[in-house]
Amino acid sequence: VQLQASGGGLVQAGGSLSLSCAASGFILRYYKIGWFRQAPGKEREGVADINLSGSSTWYRDSVKGRFTISRDNVKNIAYLQLKSLQPVDTGVYYCAAIGNGSSWLNTPIDYVPEYEIDYWGQGTLVTVSS
Repeated sequence: VQLQASGGGLVQAGGSLSLSCAASGFILRYYKIGWFRQAPGKEREGVADINLSGSSTWYRDSVKGRFTISRDNVKNIAYLQLKSLQPVDTGVYYCAAIGNGSSWLNTPIDYVPEYEIDYWGQGTLVTVSS
């Protein structure tokens, strides 16, 4: 049972990346999905989330209009499209899954207690050069 995050890399400012979060051993459609990032020397922060059906999303202000979260419940995969990347977007990006029994499903991922997260991806490094 795991989440596998992938797609990170080195990109110049203004560039784009597409991150994937593949679930194995469990059915992703029963989970809210969130993406976090952690920049060097900083605390981890929630970036975006998407509800179970994909009908509702949340983004932190600094990424609105640049990042897009989506999911394919048939393929058991979630995505995070990163556009207009800036050096401040550099960090390790993690995906996370919260089960549909949680009372925090309607709370933006950035405010959800860590103990409510059922699964974490291993992280994928995004580096944006200036």
